[in-house]
Amino acid sequence: MSQVQNVTIGPDDADQRLDRWLRRMFPHVQQGRIEKMCRKGELRVDGGRVKANTRLNAGQVVRIPPIPAEDHKPAPVRMDLHPADEEMIQGTVLYRDDHIIAINKPPGLPTQGGSGQGVRHVDALSAALTFGYDEKPRLVHRLDKDTSGVLLLARTRPMAKALTEAMRHRLTHKIYWALVAGVPTPYLGEIRYGLVKARGHGAKGEGEKMHCVHPHEMNGTPGAQRAHTLYATLYRVAGRASWVAMEPITGRTHQLRAHMAEIGHPIIGDGKYGGSGQDNPGDGWGAQLGGVISKKLHLHARSLSFEHPVTGKEITVTAPLPPHMAQSWETFGWTEDLADADPFESLR
Repeated sequence: MSQVQNVTIGPDDADQRLDRWLRRMFPHVQQGRIEKMCRKGELRVDGGRVKANTRLNAGQVVRIPPIPAEDHKPAPVRMDLHPADEEMIQGTVLYRDDHIIAINKPPGLPTQGGSGQGVRHVDALSAALTFGYDEKPRLVHRLDKDTSGVLLLARTRPMAKALTEAMRHRLTHKIYWALVAGVPTPYLGEIRYGLVKARGHGAKGEGEKMHCVHPHEMNGTPGAQRAHTLYATLYRVAGRASWVAMEPITGRTHQLRAHMAEIGHPIIGDGKYGGSGQDNPGDGWGAQLGGVISKKLHLHARSLSFEHPVTGKEITVTAPLPPHMAQSWETFGWTEDLADADPFESLR
């Protein structure tokens, strides 16, 4: 049994849900236990009662009550998944060794459960990815529901901790591909607008989104977090649309989507940040090109590079485009091999 702890949230841990943050520290603590600690007021933030889904801000102090020691006997993995779902998630595996699994997350599949998500999400479906282990693999980062691409899972708790630390200290490189409205110029650049969460228009704040904050206004904007994105315009269709590569230097919620919309080039299919009223340089298009171009979000986690915590080898996992993006690429006459593996190598 641990003692009462008071932990201050650092910048790299900000904007996480309380329950997910706590489970990174104590992976054996079940969701029901966390919610019970919140209801009883044992788990607090800045001295106040909170819910399990409360978002944390840098500088806040979390009171953690005594946590029972981990029972080292692993809980049995439930395999009551639909056979079609098992086959689907196993078919997404891009890389696997004794420590790590990487999948190509399909668009439309949530990474974790939440309000309205049901039980069909990567975290639940990963029970089909044990491949002989007693426990299902653990998520070490996430992708938005409608974003596809490389997603890492750790097969053991120590590996989950190692990969999480590598991401927290920016020792991994993630490259995303997107189709955006218009043509970003200069062709190679960076975006440094901060991000602050704005309450949505629903009765309970549903539909919240991130708003960009000019760097000069960061200090005067409560809750704003610094955000940094590199981008490279790879190919274009006249002045109407572009194939863009992006590398998020920071990892804020909706960072790439908000940043591209802020500079006037929303990602195609992004209804949250790229409405028809979005001001785009040139002809003022929003995030829908029309015609045969899909209305789905055109954002894909193309590759993830990292040093393997056990072998020390440099690993790069690459994910092919999802069907709707592949169709758009074919429409414009682009092929995946046209792009450099790392368009930002010269900037490092």
